[in-house]
Amino acid sequence: MGLCDDVRSNCAAIAAVATRVEINLDRLGEIEPGPAAALNPERHYLQGTTEEVALFTLTLDAINFGSGWFPTLRKRPGLSGYNTIASALTEQFRRHGPWSPAELAGLDANAVANVLGQDRGHELMELYAKALRELGMFMRDRTALDVITAAEGSAERLAEQLVAGMPMFEDPGFYKRAQIVPNDLALAGVAEFEDLDALTIFADNLVPHVLRVDGVLRYDDELAAVIDAEQLLEPGEAEREIRACAVHACELIAAELDVPPRVLDNWLWNRGQEPRYKARPRHRTPTTAY
Repeated sequence: MGLCDDVRSNCAAIAAVATRVEINLDRLGEIEPGPAAALNPERHYLQGTTEEVALFTLTLDAINFGSGWFPTLRKRPGLSGYNTIASALTEQFRRHGPWSPAELAGLDANAVANVLGQDRGHELMELYAKALRELGMFMRDRTALDVITAAEGSAERLAEQLVAGMPMFEDPGFYKRAQIVPNDLALAGVAEFEDLDALTIFADNLVPHVLRVDGVLRYDDELAAVIDAEQLLEPGEAEREIRACAVHACELIAAELDVPPRVLDNWLWNRGQEPRYKARPRHRTPTTAY
């Protein structure tokens, strides 16, 4: 099996025996279509050359994690943790241009913190620096467009190459960040992949939260109490059940609505920006997977 089928199989297997999370099949049909997927041009660097935009996308997606730490970040007014990081990186590209692979490979936590406007001692800054160094070493003397070309038009192949080449993209059974890279490159208009619709949803902590608020996912009392009390949920079985049940539920919903799971993911992610979803706590796990 390829990476995407592996994710589907893994998540279906976990969902079938889950004891902490339940998929409410009666609510699957209540998910409504949303707006077409698009990257926000204010918070994403999209106006450069094709190479620059591709490199921005790879750079941002290399550090597209840390939601477990987001409550401790210095966020910009009105922006989420992700949008705070994306906006800061966009400003870096607009003012100074992209980092070269060699520059990426030499970044340290202090340099990353300065660019992102965060405290130098924040744990996430060292993790981000490590991820960016991995990207620089993965690219070596290649351009971002070389990385895309090496995938030979396959989103799944690109995801597999990212996982094989950068340890911080390891996320067995889910591969959220590896899958979102080709999706974002396509949304940025710098790549085309013939199998883009084979991707699953991008299993993080927001999509399951939206599904929970909408009644598609139900958590047992103990798990719900931990999340509602805004306690950290350590990596483990409960956290894997949440993500797996979200993936499997979205496979069922996508089939019902006759849309690719990646499109459904975008609808749910945008839905999660609404006040009624932000008013309730979602699970927070200290992980580099999302």
